[in-house]
Amino acid sequence: MAENPYRPLKAELLEVIQETPTIKTFVIRPERPIPFAAGQFVQLTVPGIGEAPFTPSSSPSVAEELGISVLRTGRVTDSLHELEPGVTLGVRGPFGKGYPTEKLEGKTVLVVGGGVGLAPLRSLLHHLFENINSYEHVAVRYGARDPSELLYRREFEAWGEKDRVSFDVTVDVPDESWDGKVGVVTTLLEELGLDVENTYVVSCGPLIMLRFVTLACLNLGFRPEQIYLSLNRKMSCGLGKCGRCNIGPYYLCKDGPDMCYEKIKDYKDVFSA
Repeated sequence: MAENPYRPLKAELLEVIQETPTIKTFVIRPERPIPFAAGQFVQLTVPGIGEAPFTPSSSPSVAEELGISVLRTGRVTDSLHELEPGVTLGVRGPFGKGYPTEKLEGKTVLVVGGGVGLAPLRSLLHHLFENINSYEHVAVRYGARDPSELLYRREFEAWGEKDRVSFDVTVDVPDESWDGKVGVVTTLLEELGLDVENTYVVSCGPLIMLRFVTLACLNLGFRPEQIYLSLNRKMSCGLGKCGRCNIGPYYLCKDGPDMCYEKIKDYKDVFSA
């Protein structure tokens, strides 16, 4: 008998890491390994409360444990943020297609993140960094509302020092401790110095950010087929059955959530919640 895709596996919560005032990373160990590709998502269950979709932010090369970074923003996430290590959660998946990493090989990859949008991109960064010789260059551009909301800040220096990697960061509103760049993340795209013809863009963040990143990239000469957007929204069943997450004929939970802009650009609800 085929395994029931709606039945979650038990997973032990091993560690809770406070990343920002509103974001925590939950490290879980499922009762059996869950192999996943960068960009695929899982449904994480808090027993008695409900489940919600999250893209693992840990390395796809490690299936025995998953790290999932969660913004506190609703009923399930509020409950998650109150948990301590040792409790049992549920997890099912993975779902979706993930990032087109094979298509990116031999190319420059421009990774543009905003706020908690860096969490889904982190699994991609792990894959790119672990296989860096397969890529020409990895350019990471990241922005957040203010310095306190910068996700994985402890890793920035190490990212910027890697071979074939460049990293730049900005905030919308600085505080007294901030001596870096100020402005929305699209300001980091104004002088990239990249070979556009040989570059793919992957972006994740708030919908308004994705809209302006897309416009900025098109203005720089990127073609729609070179732009991939992580549209992690309205996903529920993970199987394309509930009909909540579609854009035109595409269901984000099975055809995405990382969608080539060429496929979806003519549908009016691309950048609507």
